[in-house]
Amino acid sequence: MNDPLGDMLTRIRNAQMRGKSTVRTPASKLRAWVLDVLADEGYIRGYEKVEDSQHPEIEISLKYFDGTPVIRELKRVSKPGRRVYMSVGDIPSVRQGLGVSIVSTSKGVMSDAAARSNNVGGEVLCTVF
Repeated sequence: MNDPLGDMLTRIRNAQMRGKSTVRTPASKLRAWVLDVLADEGYIRGYEKVEDSQHPEIEISLKYFDGTPVIRELKRVSKPGRRVYMSVGDIPSVRQGLGVSIVSTSKGVMSDAAARSNNVGGEVLCTVF
């Protein structure tokens, strides 16, 4: 698999289109950090590590409001073929601040607002609205 984070985002999108309450993805530290930001921002209910099989997995509890998914748009920005790095002043605001950019910085994976408050830039992983 070339893009594990892109795979997780696609699994989340597909599960929400089908109306699933949970979705499983292979476990990794980067995926867990991105899910921490999604949970802190209120886009998912939460997640937990499941180690019932040979390979550990993460089970993500999706969030819905009146039957529609809370996440309307989930886009991968920085891809393996083209990495996108931005300084703190260039980090985009998603939908005039209604959405969130998830940024991988030297101080960890955080939302765009947290990156601005910590005055750090980094790799823009994805945008969520």
